[in-house]
Amino acid sequence: MIDPPAPTHRPAATHPPAPPEAPVPPSRPRLAVLGAGSWGTTFAQVLADSGAEVMLWARREEIAREIRQEHRNSAYLPDLLLPESIRAASRPEEALEGADGVVIAIPAQALRGTLAAWPALPELPVLSLTKGIERGTDARISEVIAAAGGVDPARLGVLSGPNLSAEIAARRPCASVVAAPSQDLADLFAGWCDAPYLRAYTSTDVVGVEIAGAVKNVIAIAVGAAAGLGHGHNTTASLMTRGLAEITRLGIALGGRRETFAGLAGMGDLVATCASPLSRNHRLGLALGRGLDVTAAAAEVGQTAEGVATARAVADLASRLGVDMPITRAVVAVVDHGARIDEVTTALLSRSVRPE
Repeated sequence: MIDPPAPTHRPAATHPPAPPEAPVPPSRPRLAVLGAGSWGTTFAQVLADSGAEVMLWARREEIAREIRQEHRNSAYLPDLLLPESIRAASRPEEALEGADGVVIAIPAQALRGTLAAWPALPELPVLSLTKGIERGTDARISEVIAAAGGVDPARLGVLSGPNLSAEIAARRPCASVVAAPSQDLADLFAGWCDAPYLRAYTSTDVVGVEIAGAVKNVIAIAVGAAAGLGHGHNTTASLMTRGLAEITRLGIALGGRRETFAGLAGMGDLVATCASPLSRNHRLGLALGRGLDVTAAAAEVGQTAEGVATARAVADLASRLGVDMPITRAVVAVVDHGARIDEVTTALLSRSVRPE
């Protein structure tokens, strides 16, 4: 009898090691932008181009509907085709539902009333795009948001810089500064606005960035008025330079840091706002220089020029702190008290000799 062959012992099957798990890409943040004017709409595009899911709140339902259905906001930016990832709503509750963060782009003088009519904002990071000082309280915008929106200042930041909305809407390269109470929060906000055409720098000088963004609108009215009167580049450069000195004095008196005013929020924003015909405050100043009164000049501009309402608040703040701001006082004399712009400009440039 033939013995059966010995069983063959095969080694246990082996499998190649599993490849390492690919890193999970970060989820797209869902961001609510409150305010569908030209700047809010433009910044919604920036956020969408940075990879965020964006819900844009518009006060009027017809604007929200046009954004949803046609991806346009013809009331403010008729030539801009918005990314399809931007949605829109006219109810604040709908705009805020499921959001990871909030961006506020509501005009300064309407901000408190708008927020007070809503429930408290959810406990999320909040970034303000609004520039101005509240008239009547002389409060900075972050202070208004904290009080009227129930927002902890520790999660509230501000963005400023040379940010003419028409150029950013056309995706022209630019830079901004994002300021927050902590570096981590500033980094988070900078990550929201990481579009290929916008470079965000960070700061922890919230006061300085806010004051620079507010007061440059006032100086832009004076510079525009000088140009409207027919004065040349020497005059406008003088007003811009001395305007920066005013902004810096006030900002430091309120606790801002001097270096902030030499950067994007200070000099950068001042140059863009004072020199560009795209600036509403510059255009309003031009109209004043041509002889229009404030009401007619504002109607010609057609959109909110924050410097008009901000000028009085800035002058009151400066007076309370003992800060000398002659250009700001001159703008207040024109927009609030009906002074003639030619007389005010002449008086500004005829002041007594003093050290610079």
